Amino acid sequence: MEITPELVKHLSRLSRLALTPQEEAKLEGELRSIVGFFEKLSELNTEGLPEMARPVETTNRLRADQVRPSLTQEQALSVAIEVHEGQFKVPRVIE
Repeated sequence: MEITPELVKHLSRLSRLALTPQEEAKLEGELRSIVGFFEKLSELNTEGLPEMARPVETTNRLRADQVRPSLTQEQALSVAIEVHEGQFKVPRVIE
């Protein structure tokens, strides 16, 4: 993949970044370096290697779900600034 100044400008527009010409030049070099790294990786012979989801084996460290007593609706709503029909009423954030 070729990284060009036009591509960097296009990506900055898509990302809604206002980059100076110096920042664009720096980003172009960084993107070339990143793409070059992935091109080197694609040259590796992976024939016969097992597929992996993660490079390191992990285990689930979450606790088991347990049913425990919780707040009643009245207790939960007791700290609300405003309540409407048994629910928290909050200011509208999407118009």
